[in-house]
Amino acid sequence: MDEEQVRGRGGPGRWWRHGPPPWPRRWEGGDGTTPGPGAPRWPGAVRWPWPSTVLITLFVLVGSNFAAHAQEGERASLDVFARVLLVVACGLLLWRQRHPVAVVFGTAAAVALYLGAGYPYGPVFLTVAVACFAAVVAGHRRAAWTALGMLWAVHLLVAHWLYRWLPPAGDDSAPFGQEIVVAGWAVAIVAVAELARIRREQWARERAERAQAARRRADEERLRIARELHDVLAHSLSVINVQAGVGLALLDADPEQARTALTTIKSASKEALGEVRQVLDSLRAPGDAPRAPAPGLDRLPELVEQAARAGLTVDVTGLPPRLPPHTDLAAFRIVQEALTNVVRHSGSRHARVRFDQTAGTLRLRIDDDGPATGADAGGSGNGLAGMRERAAALGGTIEAGPRPDGGFRVLAVLPTRTADEAGEDQ
Repeated sequence: MDEEQVRGRGGPGRWWRHGPPPWPRRWEGGDGTTPGPGAPRWPGAVRWPWPSTVLITLFVLVGSNFAAHAQEGERASLDVFARVLLVVACGLLLWRQRHPVAVVFGTAAAVALYLGAGYPYGPVFLTVAVACFAAVVAGHRRAAWTALGMLWAVHLLVAHWLYRWLPPAGDDSAPFGQEIVVAGWAVAIVAVAELARIRREQWARERAERAQAARRRADEERLRIARELHDVLAHSLSVINVQAGVGLALLDADPEQARTALTTIKSASKEALGEVRQVLDSLRAPGDAPRAPAPGLDRLPELVEQAARAGLTVDVTGLPPRLPPHTDLAAFRIVQEALTNVVRHSGSRHARVRFDQTAGTLRLRIDDDGPATGADAGGSGNGLAGMRERAAALGGTIEAGPRPDGGFRVLAVLPTRTADEAGEDQ
C-alpha cells in the first residue's frame, strides 16, 4: 500500500497490485540465447561453407594422387569412379551445417565405397572427420558415433574378410594392429569434436549471461531514473501546489503574503527543472560524468527551508553523518519523500527528523503528529514503494505506518558501509 492508504484513505494501490509498469524493450537486441540443435532457424541464417569446402576438396584430390603413387602396386589406382567418390565426399561437406546428420552418413558411405573398391588410403578420411566434427558440434552425437562405427565395421569386413573378392587382386588380410590405429583415429576425432561442442556451449551460455546482465542493468537504470523523477517532481509539485493554494487564498486579502507564495513557487520550479535536467542528461549521454553532483544530506537545510515555505516546520535532531554517495542520495530522497508526504497527506504543520548512527548503520526517523487529511494531493501512490526500493538496493529496510499516539512515522535503517568495506574489517 502507498502512504495515502496507510494514513487511512485512497483507492487501491496500483503499484503493489500490479507491480511496476512494463518498460519497453525496443532498444534491446535479441534475447541473448543461442538456438539449440533442434531449434528452427531463419532461412539463410547458416552460411554456405564454400571456402573451407573448396580447400578440403583440393587437399583431398591432390593428397590422394600422392597416396596413389606411394601405394602403387599395393592398392588399386585412381580412376574416374574413385575421383567421383572423392568429389562426392567433399561436396557433401557444403551441407554439413544445414544437414549435419545426412552429411555425416553420406560421407561415411562414400568413403566406405572408396575403401571397398580398394583405392589407396589417404586424405579421403578427412571428409568423414570434418562431417563428424560438424555433427557433434551441432548436437547430433549419436549420429556421428553411428556413422563412424559403420565405417569402421566396413573397414573390418573389407580388410579381414571381403578382401578375397574385392580389388586389388591378390590383396592380403590387414594386420589387427592397424585396427587399433583406426579406432584411435575415430576416438580422437570424436574427442576433439566433443571439446569443441562443450566450448561452443560455454560461449553460448556466457553470451546469454552477458545479455541477461545487460538487460538487468538497463532495467535497474530505468527504475532508478523513474525513482529520481518521481521524488524530484513529487516534492517540488507538492510545494508548488500548497503555495499556489496559499497565493490564491491571500491574493486579495494579503498581497504581500501572496507574493511570497509566488516566489516560493518560482524557486521550487527552478530547482525541479535543474534536477530533472540532470536526470535527463544521464539519458542523453550515458556513461558521462554528471554535470552537477547528486544531492545528499548536505542539502538538508535547503529541504527544511523549502518545507518551511510550504508551511511545514521541521526540527532536525542529530547531525547528518558523512555517507557514501549512493547512501547519501538515498537518505536525502527518503527524507524528501517523507516530508513531501507530510505536506500532502497530513494535517500536521510540524515534522521531526532524527538521525541515529551506530557502527555501520544509520537509523533515520521522520515523524509527524497527524491527523491525516482527506484532500486529494494528486499523488501517484508510489512514494513508499520508491523509498523501500532505495533502501532495499543498499541492503536496508523501511518501516512506515501510523504511530500509536497518532500521526505517522517513517523509519529507515541504512547500512553506512558497503559489503566490501565490511569484509575488509573482518
